[in-house]
Amino acid sequence: MTLRAPADVAGADGIAREAARRRTFAIISHPDAGKTTLTEKLLLYGGAVAEAGSVKARRGRRASRSDWMELERRRGISVSSTALRFEHAGTVLNLLDTPGHRDFSEDTLRVLAAADAGVILLDAARGVEAQTLQLFQVARARGIPLLTFVNKYDRPGMEPLEMLDHLEATLGLTGVPLSWPVGRPGEFRGVIDRASGAFHRFARTAGGATIAPEEVIETAAVDSGDAAWVAAQEELALLDAVGATPDAKGPMTGDRTPLFFGSALSNFGVGLLLRALVERAPAPAAVRDVDGVPRPLDAPFSALVFKVQANMDPRHRDRLAFLRVCSGRFERGMQATNARTGRTVALSYAHELFAQERSVVDVAFPGDVVGIVNAADVIVGDTLYVQPRVRYPAIATLAPEHFVSVHNRDPARRKQFVHGLAQLDQEGVVHLLRRRGSTDPVPILGAIGPLQLEVAVERLLAEFGVRVRLEQAPWTVARRTDPAGADVVVAARSGDVLERADGALLAAFPTRFALEFFQRDHPDVELDALLPAG
Repeated sequence: MTLRAPADVAGADGIAREAARRRTFAIISHPDAGKTTLTEKLLLYGGAVAEAGSVKARRGRRASRSDWMELERRRGISVSSTALRFEHAGTVLNLLDTPGHRDFSEDTLRVLAAADAGVILLDAARGVEAQTLQLFQVARARGIPLLTFVNKYDRPGMEPLEMLDHLEATLGLTGVPLSWPVGRPGEFRGVIDRASGAFHRFARTAGGATIAPEEVIETAAVDSGDAAWVAAQEELALLDAVGATPDAKGPMTGDRTPLFFGSALSNFGVGLLLRALVERAPAPAAVRDVDGVPRPLDAPFSALVFKVQANMDPRHRDRLAFLRVCSGRFERGMQATNARTGRTVALSYAHELFAQERSVVDVAFPGDVVGIVNAADVIVGDTLYVQPRVRYPAIATLAPEHFVSVHNRDPARRKQFVHGLAQLDQEGVVHLLRRRGSTDPVPILGAIGPLQLEVAVERLLAEFGVRVRLEQAPWTVARRTDPAGADVVVAARSGDVLERADGALLAAFPTRFALEFFQRDHPDVELDALLPAG
């Protein structure tokens, strides 16, 4: 499916109208919560696909799933974010699918920089898990409105009132249910739509591949003596008594999150979530620049580069920069300036995205995500603009926690080895580091988790034909520091100083205890767990 924005949209009013019908949101969850399944079901209910499980390729050439990397298919998890754009109910939805593993938290942070809203996906049995708690906290810190979908409710899990308490205890969020389950977890019969009071009763479909037959029953027609129905009504009365009542249509912000119950695999509750995204997720707003000044939506074109990915299509070996349009009207072929380098970037090869599939996009508006092919000088965090000049804040990333030295097994492929490492560093797959002031030629890779390193090794082999050997390095924690702090770390012999290709300095310590002792003895040294964009 190809989306085409109206070619005749021009001027401030036209840009404002187009921006108002955009919804750009990310799905964040812990592994195995069902994120890829929910993504595909939103596409199904949004009319973007006829059958869940695959996104049909253009011209019937091949099938493409939202998890496109071979490692993702083999391991059954998402390790790279994708962008999926589709239209539903007159609204253009840009769905930013994030990695489903803590080891790829940095990629999720980059995606959140481009999102206007987020969907927290929870497993009904496991709730909020510690390994992804940080991602939720980052989303809240950015002020992103959050909707919550409690998945797998057709299996044993927490009671709904228990889930509300769990949300408040772990995330500090007050859940405001917009749908309420009828039946205990594992005995799911459907949900009550609190907006209308109607009971949505669902039937399973084979594998959940097609939209589930949905029977909407008015409250008066429901068997009032049914024990599950009576229990649900009592619970709703309790929610009303404590003020957990839905607001009027519109985005919810702050410490309140619209809450839904369902089962993405069986298609329970997905339609109501999609409706809420259209009605309640915010449209794009003016983005503040590095000086805190908002750039109006109808100002000339500007965009933030939030992701760079090479070889999404191995046949072409290309490099794709993901842009979030922040202001103005994007037009294919336009010339923009990179605020970091001052150089002109030709936006000639522009695509709209649907997982790995692409089609040429001619125009785009604030909130849209556009892929620019082979923008060689563009890296994550860059601002592209048409005069007047603007630069948006850099996208921070996380300090690595796993370190290895990487050795090339084939000296004859040194050029490919160096190029491959540089590319993975630019994409943010790993941090490419060297000891500050050292003449040791062996590079060091830093990562949040070991799966990042596994991806780096696999991509070096698959894309560059380079076999490498990893050797554990003596650090387990690092913090960003400045040159003065780096000198103190070296003088105290508490750790080592590593330098990124962009000059950023990391104080690396062998253990967290060593870090804590150093912080106690040197409280004035700058140490930060967040790093500036590379």
